[in-house]
Formats: sequence, C-alpha cells, structure tokens
Amino acid sequence: MPKKTLTLGWFQHSALLIFALIGIFATQHSFAAEFVGSFECQQCHQQAFKDWTGSDHDMAMKHADKDSVVANFNTQFSYQGKQNRFFTKGDEYWVTIEDLSGQFNDFKVSYTFGIEPLQQYMVEFADGRVQLIPFAWDNRPKADGGQNWFHLYPDNSAKHDDFFWQNVGQNWNFMCADCHSTNVKKNYDFEKDSFNTTFSEINVGCEACHGAASEHLTWASNTGDKAAQAIGFDRVLTKPVTSWTWQQSSASDSDTGNTASNSNVSHTAKPSTQQHSDQLQTCAQCHSRRLQISDSNPLVNSDFGDRYQLNLIGQDLYYDDGQVFDEDYVYGSFLQSKMHKSGVVCSHCHNPHSTKIVLPGNALCSQCHSPAKFDTTEHHKHQTNSSGAQCVNCHMPQTTYMQIDKRRDHSFSIPKPANSQRIGTPNACNQCHQDKDIAWAVDKTANWYPGLNTYDAKHFSSAFAGARAGIPVAGDQLSYIAQDHQQAAIIRAAAIERLQQYPGRNGVVAIARATRHDDPLLRFATIQGSTPYPIADRWRMLAPLLTDEVLMVRSQAAGALAGFWSELTPNQQQALSQPLAEYREILKFNGDRGFARTNLAHLYANQGKVEQAVVEYKAAIAVQANYAAAYINLADLYRAEGQDTLAMKTLEQGIKAQPTAGAIQFSMALALLRAKETAKAMGYLINATELEPNNGRFWYVYAIAITPTSVSKAAAAFDKAYQVSGNPQYLYALCELMLSNNTPQAKQCLQELSTRAPADAVKQLKARFQQ
Repeated sequence: MPKKTLTLGWFQHSALLIFALIGIFATQHSFAAEFVGSFECQQCHQQAFKDWTGSDHDMAMKHADKDSVVANFNTQFSYQGKQNRFFTKGDEYWVTIEDLSGQFNDFKVSYTFGIEPLQQYMVEFADGRVQLIPFAWDNRPKADGGQNWFHLYPDNSAKHDDFFWQNVGQNWNFMCADCHSTNVKKNYDFEKDSFNTTFSEINVGCEACHGAASEHLTWASNTGDKAAQAIGFDRVLTKPVTSWTWQQSSASDSDTGNTASNSNVSHTAKPSTQQHSDQLQTCAQCHSRRLQISDSNPLVNSDFGDRYQLNLIGQDLYYDDGQVFDEDYVYGSFLQSKMHKSGVVCSHCHNPHSTKIVLPGNALCSQCHSPAKFDTTEHHKHQTNSSGAQCVNCHMPQTTYMQIDKRRDHSFSIPKPANSQRIGTPNACNQCHQDKDIAWAVDKTANWYPGLNTYDAKHFSSAFAGARAGIPVAGDQLSYIAQDHQQAAIIRAAAIERLQQYPGRNGVVAIARATRHDDPLLRFATIQGSTPYPIADRWRMLAPLLTDEVLMVRSQAAGALAGFWSELTPNQQQALSQPLAEYREILKFNGDRGFARTNLAHLYANQGKVEQAVVEYKAAIAVQANYAAAYINLADLYRAEGQDTLAMKTLEQGIKAQPTAGAIQFSMALALLRAKETAKAMGYLINATELEPNNGRFWYVYAIAITPTSVSKAAAAFDKAYQVSGNPQYLYALCELMLSNNTPQAKQCLQELSTRAPADAVKQLKARFQQ
C-alpha cells in the first residue's frame, strides 16, 4: 500500500527542475511496473543519487523532523500586532496561529516544503486536507536578509482570500501534491468532501521522472547486458539533440537584432540530428502552469493534455510580448522560444539530479552561441564579467515571487525597451538600471543596435496589445498570427483564444483550420475562440473535436457545446454523451474546488436538471465559501425559477462571504434594478465599480442607471467604460448621450467613434439627431 501522506505541493512554488536520471530507451512491450523508491537506485547509480541528495527535488517535501526543518522553532513572530508562536514538543514541531474562527490555536507541523530560498510548513487535518501555514522561513544567509520568519502572502491574508492559510489557495492536495511527491493519487471523495491522498515517495524521487522501476530492477538483477541501462522503463529521457553543428550561413543573426559578420560560419549551433525524447514533457508535468484533469495514467504514455490542461499565453498570466507576469513555471515561456524550436531541452542546461546548471555563467550559453561573437563587449556593451555582461540578465530577466524567490523567464527573448513605451511591457534594461527612464533605455539600445526598437506590426505583441485595448484592426492581426506557421504553437493558440473578441470571416477561417491542426494546443484554443458564434456555427467548428485523441480537447469541447443543450438535436446530444461523461469526471476529480462544482451545476442547469444544479451550486459554496461565481449563478437560477427572495438572500450571503468581489455587488444591483429599487441599486453599482474599476460593463450599467439624474456623471461613466475596455459600444452610448443633450464635445466623440465603429452605424447615429 502506498504510504498516506499529504503535500502542500506548491503549484506556485519555485520551479524545481525535473529531468532524467539517465538516458533510457523504452521497451517494446507494455507492463504495469511498481514503484520501489529512490534508495533502490543508489547501488547502481551512486553519482546520480549523490547529486540528488539534498537537491531541490530531494527536499521538495519531507516529514518534519530535525533533519528536514531549518527554521527557528523556538521563537515568536509578530504580524499585524498579533503574536504567533513557534515551538517544539519533544520531537514534534508546533505553531500557534490564527485560524478561520479568528482564534489562536496550536497546530502540529507534519511536513516541510522546499528548501531554497525559503522553506514552508504544513499542517494535516482530520478530513485529509493538508494546508500550508501563512509564515515561511527565509533560508537565505543572514547577510542577504535571511534566517527569519515572514508572512508569505501579506496582501492576500484576509479570511475571504484564497490564500488565507486554511483556504483553497494553500491546500496541498489540489495545489501542490502532484509535483512535490512521487506517484501521487489525490483520492478526493466527491460525496464526503474529504481526501485520502497517497504517494509512493514523499519527495520528488527518481521514479517521479523515470517512472516505476520494478521492471528495471528485475532486468538489472537478471541480465548480463549492463550497457543498455534503461531497459524496463516506459519513457525516453535522453536529449533529443545529442550533437550540434556550426553550419555555414550568411543570414542575419536574428538572436541579437544585429547583422552577422561576413563570415560564412553561423554563430549559433544547429542540431545535426534529432531523436524522440519524452524529457521535456516529463519536466513540464510540474514546471508548467496547468490544471490537472486526471491522475489515472502516467503522463508520458500519452499526450500532455491527457493529464493536464495547459494555461496558454493569457492576458492574466503573461505580458503582451510573452514575458512572464504571474507564476508560470517555465514551460509556457519555453514553448515560445527558439531554443525549444531547435530541440533544446532542460538537461542541456540543468543537471537533472542536482537541479543545478551544468556550466557556470556565460559558458552555459556558449555551448550553442559562439563566445567569440556573443560573449564580447561589442555585443553586450557592458564591462566584461559585470552583471550586464551576463547573458541571462538580458535574455532571461528575473521576476520575484513569494517575496524572495527569483525566477528567470525562459522565453529567451531580446530586450526591446521601445515595447515598454508602446505596450507597457517591462524590459531587462530598466529592470537593472532602475534609476533611468524608458526613454534613456530606448536611446541607448537604438545607438547600440540600430533597428532593434523598430515597430513590427506583424509581431504577436502588437496584436495581443491591440486585443487587450479592443482595437478593431487587432482581429485581422490575430487571424494572421493564428495561421502563421513560423510562430510557436503556443503563440498561435493564444491568438486563436483572443479571436473570441473579433467574430467574423477571418476568425472563422483561422478557427476552422486550427481544429484540424496536428498540435493539440491549437485545437484546444478553438474552444474559446469560437465562443461568440451561434450554436449552429459553433457546432460545425467544434463537433470534430468530440472524438479528439486528447482528453483535454474532447472533454472541454463537449463541455462548451453542452451549454446549448436545449438547442441541440437528439443526435447531437448523443454525440456529446461520451466526451461529456469524461468532462463530468474531470469536474468531479477537481470537485474540491468551487469552479469545478459550479461548472457541474451549469451542466445540470442547461440540461434542465434544476434540483441537481442547486445541489452543486450549494456544494461549490460549501467547498469554497469565497467563490463568487457560485453565488451569482445560484441566484440567477433561483430568479429564473421565480424565487426572487432566495436569489436576494444568496447574493447577500455571497457579499458577506466575499466582500471584495465586484461581480456579486453588480449582480445585487441588477436584481434591485429589476425590482425597481433604483436608489438602493446605485449603492451596489458604485461598490462594483470601486472594487473592479477596470470592468467596463460595470461602468456602462452604472452610466445607464445614473443618466436620468446626472448627465455629467453618466457621461463620465460611459467614457470610463470605454477607456478601460476599448469596447466601441460604450463609446457609441457616450456619443448618443452627448448628442441628445447637445454637449459641445459631441463632435469630437463622433470623430473618435468613426475610427472604431462601422460607418453605417455612425451615419445612422448622426441622422437621428439632425434637425
């Protein structure tokens, strides 16, 4: 039996690199190997085991004892004027901290989590949950500011926040376990809302990467052929490119923005041969921002999307030029890179056992990039051996998460300060030279690299920034990028997702082609990209995906189409049955989270199963009391059933449970407006705009509601709605208001509208007010 244990698997912890222990070759037969533990590997693989011991993988999770705990548990720590105590009872580690009830109680620390640059600590509860306490130990040297306790998420520490330590954002079973231990089975009981999570090994051991090793041990003990070291495993973790060549070339060097010298020798190595490898996908299972959708099959036996749903380059996670914003854990960035396109994988740069880089400083990059060309002051323009002369500081800028954990961007992009001016993205120059402004960085780099800062309308950053701003021409740009074979697949997929903002012929063409693409990321993106189309059109787009070979694609396509259940024919409903069953299982697998229960309730509601929908909406609230969407949708369902009183009570409950959600305040305002309680509704509308000032719809409805009493406030609100969203509908409403009140600025408003709306619409608006 696997040993029961729980791991606050830092879905958002530092990206510990998971690579191959040794190069291995897959066998030709299938088998059900068993997990044996890392210590069984030590005898034959002594150096690998030595490197692994004490590494980030080894220390990913441990039982809390004198060998694993590095923090001072004989002290107190004051936070917001309240004393938190850290102490021991014999060999046990304990904390006295505030819980959801607002009381200070003693909790036993069962597990440690991570080691560098910080260590976290976990508490296990009777229902199988394991939660991360709010305080972490800064394990950096004292000279660097370390060796002390600190609050990990001080800005998200209120009891209604996901990251309050007893809430879902700090739950190990869902967030972290799969990546911080080996062979994890979440074992969530959907009916009882409890866990019996298990793993084979508490930390990230050999088999987390190589797979179960029992067959390998059998081979090793019975065969005399010790040359073929990997018999008995089900995956290939060798490098796909084992040799490189410096090909003859006269092309410009796109890695630098400079033109290559007249030499016919390329300054960047190219792969000479490539072979199959599962390494990148194996590492990506943890070093990616994704949702786990199954734990029934080992990752490498099938597509990544059979186990995980990868987050694409969304506006909430990445900047418009692809740089990391939120914690993205490397893979999404790396898939954008030229390194990935050329066959580079993790172990070209990182020792998979020690998790350290294989060569120091610029020597690491010089494996493929000629030091005679790149590791020179002529190229980097900084003093030799200075910080600015290090390749990574320009091409892999750092972002700090969890207050002290610095992580590098793995898209390996070229710093372009002009993008900071154009689209508001950061740049490596100003991240280092914080005493200088962006204009200085633009001027400096333009002198060094003529053409570097030149605007490129075909670059995806222009389209992504345009889509964020709602600029009409961005739709055509997105369609072009979505069909551009030179773009990375993850960028093309991100463009397809954004096409939902721009329904039309070009969007239809791009989406239709993507549904037939070999890359599952493009097929998956069409589910979002097709959102604005009528069900008849959307069915034609997505129906082929219902039998897709990848679980992520076919299940999500079924879930999307099931939203139109009453409009589907019996044959269409039948076609949905199998992938929809898989979709329900995914939701139940993640039933410990509000989003999954709410989506399950949507499914029931759309199928007319009102009682089951109510049960699941209430269950969503029970498992995640601060999940705003559950209250809003339950209230909408009650209202549709004529139960307005229950709808109001549900929204009141939601506002109390999640006071920072503008959406619940907005829903309450709409309910009051329908009840003709306009004065009371205005208060909730104002609250909604204050809580979510960048939500254009909130400002738009507020503007409509305030128009009868204050034209000036309405005009300001319409303008705000337009400014934060770029939606021309809101600008149209502003112009209409100005024309109807003979406002002097009406002409200027119409001029702006003429650049954002169809000419016929503008002409008709003018005609309505011409006397």
